[in-house]
Amino acid sequence: MPELSAFLPGKYHSDRPVALIAGQGIYPQLTAQAIRQAGVPLRLIAFEEETAPELIASFPEAERTTLLVGQLGRMLRSLERFDAGYAIMAGQISPRRLFKGLHPDLKAAKILFSLKRRNAETIFGAIAVEIEAIGVHLLDARAFLDDHLASLDCMTGRKFPVEAEYMDHGIHIARECARLDIGQGCVVRKGTVLAVEAYEGTDEMLRRAGGLKTDHALFVKAVKPSQDYRFDVPCFGLRTLETMREAGLAAAALEAGKVIVLDKPAVITQAKTWGISLAGF
Repeated sequence: MPELSAFLPGKYHSDRPVALIAGQGIYPQLTAQAIRQAGVPLRLIAFEEETAPELIASFPEAERTTLLVGQLGRMLRSLERFDAGYAIMAGQISPRRLFKGLHPDLKAAKILFSLKRRNAETIFGAIAVEIEAIGVHLLDARAFLDDHLASLDCMTGRKFPVEAEYMDHGIHIARECARLDIGQGCVVRKGTVLAVEAYEGTDEMLRRAGGLKTDHALFVKAVKPSQDYRFDVPCFGLRTLETMREAGLAAAALEAGKVIVLDKPAVITQAKTWGISLAGF
């Protein structure tokens, strides 16, 4: 049997259902498509006002459930009802909903009360513990998406326009920002830092950088040394590419094998059309 994904555990059983815990956007839709193509049984846990309606509609009623964000007890019961051997988290939950729009049930409230620091990492980390506690293995969120990961060197088929020393500088800054848990991206230009990503997210950072001199500028996206790929995988997609174009940025460097390029063939085709160079490092 061919390898389904380099990111699956060693003793993976492909006959056990995988429960896709789906947030926003195309990421969970790509994951669902890849899992189905692999012939693995799939179930869906969706969230009201977050998961795409078309993804929900693609599952039979018996193979899906829709929750409010914060209904952890119901999520765990759904995993047991699905007899899921594995779960995979894909797609963002609106950051504001994690703090202001949350509807915690008793299980979630107990966990939230126990956390000394409340941020996306600690909240999802605590949820991961609860999922594993009922015997469901939470998969690396890159699983099944091997073909959509950033790859080494220039992915757009032309010479990368940023000199190696300036690219190395950008990689160093992005990795340090990630290590310090500030954010996972930055924009640099000829050895100068134009912007770093923080709570506002990638697109807003790119727009800020676009207000400065952007010729020879480079957007870099990296991961933390302690990245938990079960629920925190950086992504780069068409929306970010379009924001780069609007901001006047023509080059991006993405950490290979660690950043998901959402619908990679479409992103690369569009990048070539717009004259934007993409490289992996």
